[in-house]
Amino acid sequence: MYCQLCGTQNPDEQEYCSRCHQKLLVLSGLAAVTAEPVDLEGGGDEESFSFDEHLLERISILEEAVKRTAETVRHLLAAFRKQERSILVNQTGLATLREMLEDRAVIGREEWSELWQSKVDYQMLVLEKRERFLMLKDRMADLFQGDKRKLFNRLLEDAEYALFAFDIEAALQALESAHRLDRQNYELNYFLGETYFNEGQIELAMSFFRRVLEVEPDHYEGLVYSGVIQHEHGNTQIATELLQRAVTLYPDSFLPQFSLGAVYAGQGNLAKAVVLLQCAVEIDPVPQALFLLGSSLYEMGKTSSAIKYLQQVVRHDPAYEEAYHLLGLAYLDRHWNRKALDAFRQAQRLNPKKLRYQDLVGYLSGHGGSPLPQVAEVARDWVQQAEEALEKEQLDKALAHYRRAIESDSDNPTLLMSYALVCLQLNRAQETEKATRRILDLEPGEMLKATACATLIESLRGEGRYREGNRVGRRLLDEGDSNFARTIAYYEMAYNLAEMEEDLDQALDYAQRSLELAPEELRQFPLAALGWVHYKRQEFDQAIEFLERSSRLDSSATTLTHLGMALLASGVDERARSVLAEARQIEGRGASVEQRMMECLKASSRLHERVQQVRAKK
Repeated sequence: MYCQLCGTQNPDEQEYCSRCHQKLLVLSGLAAVTAEPVDLEGGGDEESFSFDEHLLERISILEEAVKRTAETVRHLLAAFRKQERSILVNQTGLATLREMLEDRAVIGREEWSELWQSKVDYQMLVLEKRERFLMLKDRMADLFQGDKRKLFNRLLEDAEYALFAFDIEAALQALESAHRLDRQNYELNYFLGETYFNEGQIELAMSFFRRVLEVEPDHYEGLVYSGVIQHEHGNTQIATELLQRAVTLYPDSFLPQFSLGAVYAGQGNLAKAVVLLQCAVEIDPVPQALFLLGSSLYEMGKTSSAIKYLQQVVRHDPAYEEAYHLLGLAYLDRHWNRKALDAFRQAQRLNPKKLRYQDLVGYLSGHGGSPLPQVAEVARDWVQQAEEALEKEQLDKALAHYRRAIESDSDNPTLLMSYALVCLQLNRAQETEKATRRILDLEPGEMLKATACATLIESLRGEGRYREGNRVGRRLLDEGDSNFARTIAYYEMAYNLAEMEEDLDQALDYAQRSLELAPEELRQFPLAALGWVHYKRQEFDQAIEFLERSSRLDSSATTLTHLGMALLASGVDERARSVLAEARQIEGRGASVEQRMMECLKASSRLHERVQQVRAKK
C-alpha cells in the first residue's frame, strides 16, 4: 500500500504513513484489484484501474486540503480570540488610566474625548488612504519607465511603511520623490491628485490629473475629477467637454452623469440637467443627486415631481436640512400649509445657526481700541491665501491654509478664531470646539473671548448640547464686563432655552436683557431672539413684530425663515411664501452646485465602488 502524498510503500495493515504520518486513504494492491474492471471504450482492465485510482487520488488531495484549511481556520480563530482578549485588557487599562487622571484633575473628560476622537478620525483617514494605495501600488510599479526602478520601488515601500505608521505627510513626500522619477506614471499621478483633492489643494490636484489624461485620455477618475475642478475654476466649456466624454465612455456610471448634470444645473440649463440627474439617481440614489434633481424640478415649476425626489432625500438622509427647507417651499406652492410648517420646523431643528459670525469678527476687528492680535510675518502669506479662498467660497482650501498659518504661529488667538469659524461653517464640531477652547485658555481680549464663546456655543448647539452651551454662556456672563460680551451671553442663552423649549419665561427675560444691553451694531440679534422666543411661546403677533424689526436691520436667511414660519403659523400664507423664498435666495440654497459635486467626489468609498465596476467591465 502506497501513501498518496509522499509515495512511500507501507504494509497493508498500516493505517498511517510511516514517513509523513498522514492517513492512508487510497489502497493500491489486491483490495483494489478485486473489483471487477469496467471496459471504458475498449481500454481494458489497466485503463479502468488507472481511471479509478486517479479519481480516488483527487478525492484524497481535496480531503487533505479541506483538513488543512480547517486547521488553519482553527488557528486563526484562536489567534483572533487571543487578540480580542488583549484589546479588552488594553481598553480596560486605558479607561483606568483616564479615570485616575481625571480624579487627580490632570486632564478633563471632554479634553480626553475630543483628542481621542480627533486621533481616531485621522487614523481612519490614513487607513483609507493605505487601502487605496495598496490597491494601486503594483500597478504603479509595473508602469514605471526609467532606469532607477530599484529606487522607485524603494520609495513606494517607504510610502507604504509611512502609511502603516499613520504618517500621511511622510508618505506624500516619498510619493512625490517617486513621481519625480517617473512623471508619466498615471496611476501614481492619480493617487497624488486624489489625495491633494481631498486635502483641499485643488490646483495642485489638477496638475496631477492633467498628467493622467496626457497619458490615458480615457482615464475614468481623471476625466471626472478634471471636469469638476475645471467647473469650479469657472472653465465651464472645458468642464462640459471632459464630463461629456466621461458620460460617453462610461454611461452606466454614477459620477459622470451626476457631475455633468450638476454643471448644466449651474448653467441654468435645467432640462438637460434633469435628464442626466434622473439617470444618475437610477444608478445610485445619492442624497446630493436627489436634492439637486428635486431643486432643478422645483425651479422648472414641476412641484409634484420635485416633492417626490425631495421626500426621497429626507428618507435617505433625515439630517439633510436644505431638503426640508425646499420641501417646505414646495408644500407651500401646493397649499399644504401644515406639511410646510412641519418641514420648516425640521429644517430649523437640524440647523439652528443664529449669528452671522463672519460679520461679528469684522465688527470686532476695528472696534473701540481693542484691535485683534497681529499675525506673525511668517503666517501672513497663508492667511492671505486663506482669505482669498474664502472669497471664492473654497472652504476646504481656506481651512488647509489656516492650518499652515497656525503651524507657524500656534498661539495666536486671531488665527485660531478664523480657523474655528471655517470649521464651524464646515460643521467640524470637534475641531471648532478644540480651537475655541484653546482661545479661551490663552485669555484673549474680552471681545475676542465673547466671539470664541459664541462660536463654541454654536458648535455645541449644532450637536444638541444646549445645556453645556449655556454653561459657556454663563461663564461669559460672569467674566465679561462690557455690554458687548453680556449681549452675546444673554442672546445665546435665550436661543438655547428656546430651542430646548424649556423655561420660555427665562428665555424671554434673557432676550429682553440682551436687547437692552446691545450696541447699535448688534441690535438685530436680540430682536431676532425675542421673535423666536415669542414664536416658541406661540405668541405669533409679537414674533412677527420682532422678527420684522430684526430683518429691517439685517435680512439674514435665518431671521427671514423664522419670520416666514411665524407668518405661516398665523395663516398669512402668501406673504409667508414670499419671505421664505427670499430667505432661500439669500442663503444661496440650490446654488452651491460645486459643493455637491465635491461632496460626492470626496465620498471615496462610493467612488471606489464606481471605479471597480468600470474596470470590471473593461
